[in-house]
Amino acid sequence: MNKKIKVLKFKKELGFQTTAERSALMSKIRSTETKPEQLLKKELWKAGVRYRINVKALPGSPDIVVRKKMLVVFADGEFWHGYNWDIKKKKIKTNRKFWIPKIERNMQRDIENTKALKKLGFKVLRFWEHEIKKDTEKCVKKIMSAINKQMV
Repeated sequence: MNKKIKVLKFKKELGFQTTAERSALMSKIRSTETKPEQLLKKELWKAGVRYRINVKALPGSPDIVVRKKMLVVFADGEFWHGYNWDIKKKKIKTNRKFWIPKIERNMQRDIENTKALKKLGFKVLRFWEHEIKKDTEKCVKKIMSAINKQMV
């Protein structure tokens, strides 16, 4: 297993700082009930799928859990979970010593949680937020396919 990435605390004493405007913007970012999650949940509910949300008892607190079918779904935000990371990390201009390890640790944790969930017998589906926004129907079809495979 890879060494756990260490993320420094975002403190002024450690050389990290931000503007009041940036701080206000960042405080509005949600960790649960994001638009992509809401889109998925709405369509799944319409399709008759019953689920639980943000189940803390499971590794990674999956966004959607269909326990009867042993299926979990994550709606991952591009920035926080490292979409196109090799390109994106070059674009980070401020507080690089904080943000790069922070995102890389998130990516590492995603892998750890996926492995742990699979070990518990769950099928794990992960969607990027842009995939959900662009083609919710395609994402729902993948989820429904995973559910229907479990029925056999």
